[in-house]
Amino acid sequence: MILIVPGSGPTDRNGNGPNGLQASTYRLLADGLLSRGIASVRIDKRGMYGSASAIPDADDVTLNDYAADVHSWVTTIRKRTGVSCVWLLGHSEGGLVALVAAQHTADICGLILLSTAGRPLGRVLREQLRSNPVNAPILDNAMSVLDALEAGETVDATKIDPSLMPLFRPRVQRFLMSELAVDPTTLLAGYRKPVLIVQGLQDLQVGRGDAQLLKHADPRAEVVLIASANHVLKAVRTRDRKDNVAAYSDPDRPLADHVVEVISTFVRNSAAGQR
Repeated sequence: MILIVPGSGPTDRNGNGPNGLQASTYRLLADGLLSRGIASVRIDKRGMYGSASAIPDADDVTLNDYAADVHSWVTTIRKRTGVSCVWLLGHSEGGLVALVAAQHTADICGLILLSTAGRPLGRVLREQLRSNPVNAPILDNAMSVLDALEAGETVDATKIDPSLMPLFRPRVQRFLMSELAVDPTTLLAGYRKPVLIVQGLQDLQVGRGDAQLLKHADPRAEVVLIASANHVLKAVRTRDRKDNVAAYSDPDRPLADHVVEVISTFVRNSAAGQR
């Protein structure tokens, strides 16, 4: 049994959300795994969609809250199905949630990290902001906001450039601070159960270097690089950025070759080795 932990933002259990995200990545993963005899559970985050009644404000969360929810899901799945353990499959930010949850949840079989950053969030955000020339006029403001949040200090909206508000708005700063305080490699370095790291080489958000950092933290982990996979694991067969971005809003585009096969093979082989 696999628990699929969703990525950042208001992403639902299928891997869809507002602002054009309609990739249906998690539904396609679940369907593909089921065709290979592996069941999975997809979840909506605390305060969102099917979990909307959990809290009044979906932004009023921390990384540890999401990890606690994962722990509760694992407990519930085990009670209802009788399985001895549950695999955590975390996509993007969900990989970080899975890593945090794994520190305090004994009844998991292992980790499957898809498109997961190997760097702390502060480094990722700084590199992403600096890589876009359009951001030049707001870079100083962005860096100062990040510095403050990393120091555990909230930043008033009046001190944030309007174009940065979607990223740094006060309502999400508590969550951002909880994320900024975590280093994925530190979490993985002390982990002793099976780990699969899957990284697409068409990913515009994290890359091969992230997979290598995670592998360095856990030399026993298995790393698979998938040539045609973008960040949402869709098949992208050209270097055309527009085609890559278009895949985020195309539920009919298939997952990249071998994604489901790699995960199912890893789960089966690891389960056989643990018997």
